Amino acid sequence: MEEVSSMTLSEECSALLRNKLPKKEKDSGGFIVPCTIKGLVDEKALANLEASINLMPYKIFQKLGLGEPKPTNMTLQLADRSTRRLRGIIEDVLVKVDKFIFLVDFIILDVDDKVEVTLILGWPFLATSKALIDVKDAECHFELAMKKPPSDFVTP
Repeated sequence: MEEVSSMTLSEECSALLRNKLPKKEKDSGGFIVPCTIKGLVDEKALANLEASINLMPYKIFQKLGLGEPKPTNMTLQLADRSTRRLRGIIEDVLVKVDKFIFLVDFIILDVDDKVEVTLILGWPFLATSKALIDVKDAECHFELAMKKPPSDFVTP
């Protein structure tokens, strides 16, 4: 007579065998974050964990009057493998998101006028701001920044 043995499966394996997997959700398309720069422009930025940079279109840069960008020889490779030459880099831009103020470095790039989202805030910004991202509800909350700016601070 053969000996019978039993094995315990993990919760994940059991769910798979019983076909009780969670419903697959659709792509939310990213997170739109309202922000203010220099008190003049209220743009909707795309918060994107896949972006390793913070990007500002050149037209927005000009509109804000942030001076001259720092020159760079860097090029940017897009998802379709095409490359774009950057206009430059602007450092320490004061960006207000909700009740918080952050210093953000942006790469300046010529962008098609048809693009709806004007700024891209990548993972460096999201990490600095200690962003809490609720992927299911497509919400982004921030918890760390200068809550009270220094007395000589000009509101962004």
